Amino acid sequence: MQNQIGHKEDRKLRARQRADRTIWFGLGMFGLIGWSVAIPTLIGVFVGLWIDETFPSRYSWTLMLLIAGVALGCLNAWRWIHEESQPDRD
Repeated sequence: MQNQIGHKEDRKLRARQRADRTIWFGLGMFGLIGWSVAIPTLIGVFVGLWIDETFPSRYSWTLMLLIAGVALGCLNAWRWIHEESQPDRD
């Protein structure tokens, strides 16, 4: 119980030190993470469509690059979240 209280107190102190992080910061971060997934996905789709139109084959490059774009975007979003969740090392 005391560890839980101490942990909550530490979180409150860290939150007060980060007073510059308002609700707008959170919404901006949400948008940034969304775009960091959407952009690689769209690039993968458009490149895949171009390859499928230019070099026809039995494999769908659009589908493969869509999956690769989503995976790359999720990895990028995870990196952003991981960096922001780390305590400041001053």
